[in-house]
Amino acid sequence: MAAPGASAGRLMARRALGPATLAMVAAIERIHGGEDVLVACSGGADSLALAHGVRLAARRSDFAARAVVVDHGLQGGSAAHAEVVAAGLDQAGLPAQVVTVRVDADGSGPEAAAREARYRALSDVRRPGEVCYLGHTRDDQAETVLLGLARGSGLRSLAGMAQRRDGFARPLLDLPRATTRECCRELGLAWWDDPHNTERRFTRVRVREAVLPVLERELGPGVAEALARTAALAREDADALDELAAAVQAPDELPCVVLEQLPAALRQRVLRRWLLSQGATEVNRGHTLAVAELVIGWRGQRWVEVPGVRVVRRDGLLVALPPAGVE
Repeated sequence: MAAPGASAGRLMARRALGPATLAMVAAIERIHGGEDVLVACSGGADSLALAHGVRLAARRSDFAARAVVVDHGLQGGSAAHAEVVAAGLDQAGLPAQVVTVRVDADGSGPEAAAREARYRALSDVRRPGEVCYLGHTRDDQAETVLLGLARGSGLRSLAGMAQRRDGFARPLLDLPRATTRECCRELGLAWWDDPHNTERRFTRVRVREAVLPVLERELGPGVAEALARTAALAREDADALDELAAAVQAPDELPCVVLEQLPAALRQRVLRRWLLSQGATEVNRGHTLAVAELVIGWRGQRWVEVPGVRVVRRDGLLVALPPAGVE
């Protein structure tokens, strides 16, 4: 049983928070599942507001929390900046450490390379039982959906970023970016604006600074919120379809009669899972459509080449063979 006055004390603490800070803490409490929390903090407004929101929520709900600042080493003075951010969090009562990573842009582009290095570092530093909280907002989700739409990447891409997945959580996906900045103002926090966030050579920056403002101007306010809502709906559908596809038995030699009876959306997913299980790599929609033609458009084709395998139809079965030139 709580001590006398404990509830009143929590209520007073809640009332002492500004509206943006209160929204931040409430978002964190909604997603928190009793786990210890590791916050990824760059010093930008989004992650800084998240870190301090976690600090406040941890005091209220009594869970362990700490932070990590990843130094990508891509800008002069980045190491010193990371140390300043970590020291500020430490002084506020949130233990923080700096992790330095090496970003190797091996053809994937600087954005993707930095993201891969960052997630690898966060996974390495995360302790058993901890969930790593990331500061992506509703605006970030809207940008992700627009990028997926422009690339024609399908339903899973339109589903955007998951709120929880593989040890990571994004408590702020329902909050606009403006809320994080207002939270920082309420708490008297000075945030850092990453110069990369204004460099037009990055696709996401062009979406943020040019595409979304045009949509808001021409279609009216609320576009970012609508895109984020689309992501939530798409994720529900994509998750359901993936579960149904996973339930379809896919032996090494896949019966065409099974595939013929499936709706196209399920057939494509089953084929993709099967191809990957047989050693295929970089499987895209063009590959699965070509393989599907061996089932629903069978005209005696010899085979279909997919990166890593050659697929043939033999006695009503799809069979994966080594690719051309491989014994």
